[in-house]
Amino acid sequence: MARLNPGALSVMFGACATLVLATTAVAEGVTAAAVPVALSQPALLTPKALGAAMLAVASAGKRLVAAGERGTILYSDDAGRNWLQARVPVSVSLTALKFVDDKQGWAVGHQGVVLHSADGGVTWSKQLDGIHVAALAVRAAAAMTGPEQQRAQADAQHLVDDGPDKPFLDLYFDSASSGYVLGAYNLMLRTTDGGATWQPWQSRVANPKGLHLYGMQGTGGALYLAGEQGLLLRSTDQGASFVTLATPYKGSYFGLLATRSGALLAYGLRGNAWWSGDQGISWNKVDTGIQASLAGGAELADGTLVLVSQGGDVLLSRDQGRSFVAQTGGSLPPALPLAAVAQANDGALVVAGLRGLRRVAMATSSVRQQ
Repeated sequence: MARLNPGALSVMFGACATLVLATTAVAEGVTAAAVPVALSQPALLTPKALGAAMLAVASAGKRLVAAGERGTILYSDDAGRNWLQARVPVSVSLTALKFVDDKQGWAVGHQGVVLHSADGGVTWSKQLDGIHVAALAVRAAAAMTGPEQQRAQADAQHLVDDGPDKPFLDLYFDSASSGYVLGAYNLMLRTTDGGATWQPWQSRVANPKGLHLYGMQGTGGALYLAGEQGLLLRSTDQGASFVTLATPYKGSYFGLLATRSGALLAYGLRGNAWWSGDQGISWNKVDTGIQASLAGGAELADGTLVLVSQGGDVLLSRDQGRSFVAQTGGSLPPALPLAAVAQANDGALVVAGLRGLRRVAMATSSVRQQ
């Protein structure tokens, strides 16, 4: 496993947040330094939360839920016009969240944090953090046999020595019980009981360089991972193993969209996006018309795909991702970095970025061809 530099390290993960290195902790009897305060300090309840940098937004039934810096989670029951702050037990920055229905949802973030909500995002509990991740890795390595045990034990010890400094950058749940969390340096865990227990999963991923994992999606009976340096992987055995796909691009992919029709779209640095209609066997370059890095995306109720960029662009595709047009008009927020997008129940888009949350009206007249 590649180890973190003991100084500061910036990781570009689509949400444009800064990876802040923490100190080390205690796992499985191996002594290290103090536990970071942010893992036990609840997010501050404050009116200023409405203007916080937001890195993720998702639907929980008709409700919208967003997450961002310092453990801030907000929710809206009026299509993103007004927001309330949720109670969150940690104050680390949160990078991604997903709901499987109108009640059950998970959020992930810095210092190996995994949060769960059973009430549509109003309250949250911690299921996992970097201290527990290291302990799980140590225990899993001790149970291994064969030639891989020595490397697994060394990797687990690195997690202990480095402390809870590695962020989760995305998550994928296909039901209220089965899901994955993934992030920096090939970090990946799986649950089959809704997060009550977790199992280290990185040994199942063909990523010997320990490259960062930025996105995960599933479609057509397969699971897909996207990461840095052109890394794309696929599992056709329900997640038991992930093998590399030939990739046409050597830059980082910050995310994946898997459409209801089965198409795949991988997007990332410098406006690059690639489309596949054959489960990742072949890829076609998509002309997005922009140079800013693509940070987030979503499929809308009518099948339209939307991508947002770190330059503030909002791009739409009505042909399952083969081509995109740029949304323009007065409804767009200022050209500030955007990290994520979701659709409100009235059809409007809600974008998350470094200046908080904004509604973007979906008007046909406001779309122009690149």
